[in-house]
Amino acid sequence: MSVSATQLEERTQDSSELLEGIMPSAITFAMMLRHKNMSAWLRTEFDGYQNADAAPPYRRGLPGHIVAKSPQYGWIPAPVKPQQTTDFGRLDLTEGVKDLEQFCLSSKKGNGKRMQLSKEITAVLQKQINLSAELAINVSREEYSKILKIVRGTLYLWAPALIAQGLTGEHNHYTAEQRALVAELDDPQKFWRKATAEADSLPMPEIKTAGFLDRMFGRAS
Repeated sequence: MSVSATQLEERTQDSSELLEGIMPSAITFAMMLRHKNMSAWLRTEFDGYQNADAAPPYRRGLPGHIVAKSPQYGWIPAPVKPQQTTDFGRLDLTEGVKDLEQFCLSSKKGNGKRMQLSKEITAVLQKQINLSAELAINVSREEYSKILKIVRGTLYLWAPALIAQGLTGEHNHYTAEQRALVAELDDPQKFWRKATAEADSLPMPEIKTAGFLDRMFGRAS
């Protein structure tokens, strides 16, 4: 399997390419370069984090809206104060990139995903707002999209950095000399921090909601 940094850079900017398809190639590429840190980070992002403590900051404490389940109206905004939203209306997203991407493909812009609050937090909040209703957090599609953009942006920034160090062309194997040229770039944290800071200015395509035919045949619109 031949892989190149140029190819990776191009794929990250192609709106028809999903991370679900890009990341396995990127993992293989990182392994070929003996970039153990980058390949480990890519695998974890792809599969998901075992616990929130292991997740990077761009996946932690994401803002949401607290909602309550009404017997008459279903899920409605909970009568909480701003400070209660700050204290309890945040969530860590540990799912793998594929799951995050599938949610974005299946939901429209402005929609969100509802997640149950823990029993402990629910009990505290119910007491504070004097409400016995079931409580949950609604996290917007945009928060999911931001994570995907950061992961995609990390790959986008990593690829030209490899090229700048002289790693050009497609190869089925990289020599020790070629790997040595880019050894110092095995630093995913450096690239995801930069991608987080520059997410709004990077030329990353927005993930679109899949249309009817796209859902039938498994393609993004």
